[in-house]
Amino acid sequence: MKMKEITELSTDELLTKRRDLRQERLHLRLQQQSGQLEQPSRLRLLRRDIGRIETELSQREKQTEAK
Repeated sequence: MKMKEITELSTDELLTKRRDLRQERLHLRLQQQSGQLEQPSRLRLLRRDIGRIETELSQREKQTEAK
């Protein structure tokens, strides 16, 4: 997910997306523990996407506090 796509989403959509990505990451970690994970690189991508979303959310929070 690109940063441009993330900035275009509303705050509610970002919160929902973050929850979904965290859930998917949990399932992939469980698959990894049991040796059934087919795409290990997907974990890395999810972690980065979650970080991008959290960065955008914190920036929006700082903007609303500054107003």
